[in-house]
Amino acid sequence: MTTLRILRAAAWADEVAAAFVERLQATPSLRVCLPTGATPIPAYDALAARIERGDASFAQATVILLDEWVGLPPGDPARCDTRLRAQLLDRLQVAPAAVHTIEVDAPDLDAAAERHAACSLDLDLVVLGLGMNGHVGFNEPGSFPDSPTRVVRLAASSRESAMARYGAATVPTAGFTLGMDRILAAREVWLLVTGERKAPILRRALRDPEGPDCPASYLRRHGGLTVFADQEAAALLG
Repeated sequence: MTTLRILRAAAWADEVAAAFVERLQATPSLRVCLPTGATPIPAYDALAARIERGDASFAQATVILLDEWVGLPPGDPARCDTRLRAQLLDRLQVAPAAVHTIEVDAPDLDAAAERHAACSLDLDLVVLGLGMNGHVGFNEPGSFPDSPTRVVRLAASSRESAMARYGAATVPTAGFTLGMDRILAAREVWLLVTGERKAPILRRALRDPEGPDCPASYLRRHGGLTVFADQEAAALLG
């Protein structure tokens, strides 16, 4: 079952943060996979403010990173681990009990993928953004529901965004992503979508037949999918 929550743009971030606080209150030991990117930033701002007020705590939670660029050095401003710390984790009063980043600097990336897949078992919640080409994480077009945690060849638009949007020192060589198999195995999945430019791809993901050209369309198979969309992003859903 897909739950579609269409919200005013001004209320979107606080509604997402409120729902997240509810999950932390109900399950203090929440195991959650989190994304980076532009979309979740307002929600992370609202969530950090609620945590500062004492509405909930990350003290017992486990945070697992959704994806990471390959080929960027540690500390690069475009690295997903760097951005997640700056956007949320470093702002929390109490750090999560565990934070699992992705070993993109490991000598054996296949072994690193197996380790990340293993630590991503039994997820309570996966939070996702929606790429303009229908990707979730770095599960680019061509991915399938059983695609595993792996290193992937990125679309040119994805690679270029690391430099244009996030200030990477060099163009990343690839991406490392939690697989669709792990995403679909989580107890709950949230898809965060904002802005009118995302309206066509959100309609494709939710209304057209599923297929590998839009990996996000496979999320409809999940019995606990919630889409948090602002009115602009939802404009074509009818």
